[in-house]
Amino acid sequence: MRPSVLIVGTGFGGIIAARELQKRGIAFTMLERRPFLGGTWKQNTYPGAAVDVQSPLYSLSSDPFDWSQMFAERAELDAYTEHLLTKYAIREHAVCNASVAEARWDTDAHEWVLTTEDRRTFRAAFVINASGPLSQAAVPAIPGADQFGGPAFHTNDWDHSVDLRGKRVAVVGSGASAAQVIPAIVDDVAELHVFQRSPHWVLPRSDRTFSPLERAVLRQPLAYQALRSAIYWGLETRVIGFKYSDTMLAIVAERKARQLLARQVPDAALRAKLTPSYRIGCKRIILSNTLYPALGRAHVTLHDRSDGIESLTPEGVVTAGGTALRLDAIVYATGYDAARGIVSYPVFGRDGDALSARWTPYPRAYLGTMVPKHPNFFVVTGPNTGIGHTSALFVIEAQMTYIMQAIAAVEAGGARTVEVREAAEAAYTEKIHTEMQRTVWQRAGCSSWYQAEDGKVIAMFPGFSFTFRRWTSRFDREAHLLH
Repeated sequence: MRPSVLIVGTGFGGIIAARELQKRGIAFTMLERRPFLGGTWKQNTYPGAAVDVQSPLYSLSSDPFDWSQMFAERAELDAYTEHLLTKYAIREHAVCNASVAEARWDTDAHEWVLTTEDRRTFRAAFVINASGPLSQAAVPAIPGADQFGGPAFHTNDWDHSVDLRGKRVAVVGSGASAAQVIPAIVDDVAELHVFQRSPHWVLPRSDRTFSPLERAVLRQPLAYQALRSAIYWGLETRVIGFKYSDTMLAIVAERKARQLLARQVPDAALRAKLTPSYRIGCKRIILSNTLYPALGRAHVTLHDRSDGIESLTPEGVVTAGGTALRLDAIVYATGYDAARGIVSYPVFGRDGDALSARWTPYPRAYLGTMVPKHPNFFVVTGPNTGIGHTSALFVIEAQMTYIMQAIAAVEAGGARTVEVREAAEAAYTEKIHTEMQRTVWQRAGCSSWYQAEDGKVIAMFPGFSFTFRRWTSRFDREAHLLH
């Protein structure tokens, strides 16, 4: 009897897992916490939402798409997601409104038991967690937050019933989501107050609309793959700056960012507020041609840390400088809890081994995918699998190669379980964090969501993406226990 698999999540990670299991004739069920399928580009409907990796690369290797522009906007990404959901018959395998509350290994049955918040249970031999690390919205605990009388919502859960036209609006946060929302709403609002904890480096967004002729050419598989490869190798050179060459970062990237800032922000005081004090790359780099002009508008005020939010009142906010601002709505563009979001529910492996305990003080996993004493449990986009320079889908597909080999090893060996050895995970984690010391994320003088509370960088992979793919391409039998 072939093993069964539970996939948690129906975004790109879940879809790729479903595709690979279908190829192998393995039965699976997908659990989706929301009332709809599709993940990121179904959930994030905020104005201005778009991808920050070139579309031909930000797609499944087996599933090209007729993209209309280099950097796809949300509507087109939504259409691509729908295409994949249909092609791989995801709806036939998915259960919506199934938010996992706990996963527990049943030693006697050699199965995982997943319990949902509404007390349903699902059993399977294997679990592939593809819930996504950037899915748990982080909202800061601001004194008086429950007193504010107007609508307040996170970009991850945009309230489309709220009309911002002619309103006084605050955007809390200045990262990637804020950089897209601010230009998208600036023409509609009467006043816009942007609260920035620290500035980000911004580079021009080299977007372009594909002409009808170009789209016709790109419908040819060889042409599409040629463009995809060119984009991939061009982006891969960024790792040289992130890890090996401070000079390259300073001359190529930071110089270009400073030029954009000088060109688009003539006001010296505003430009000073928007100039980071850390090296480019330490935090996520923003790609935008419209953020700086939006922040320079007469009805927009940028508040830095010295003038941040002290508290909320029924009418608005009180800043650290004591100024009371009247507001009609608040938008939290405050990102995600990357550590908690990797696996958002309690997991108990063999002998009741708690994943939360293993991940204290920081998350860790072999190939970012397997954890000791958690047999047959795989984490997609787990610790240290983030790629700041290229497509996350490249890494997900690499992980899936390893996962499918692990499942195949169980079947081929007549076993029922596979788990990574303690020593193999420890050696891998040590290697990752030793290499991380050389990167800009660890040593460039900033704090970011890439880091755990103890300062270790837990989000990013410290090297080339093709290195990660090579590591995941061959299942190392000696690194695992098969029972």
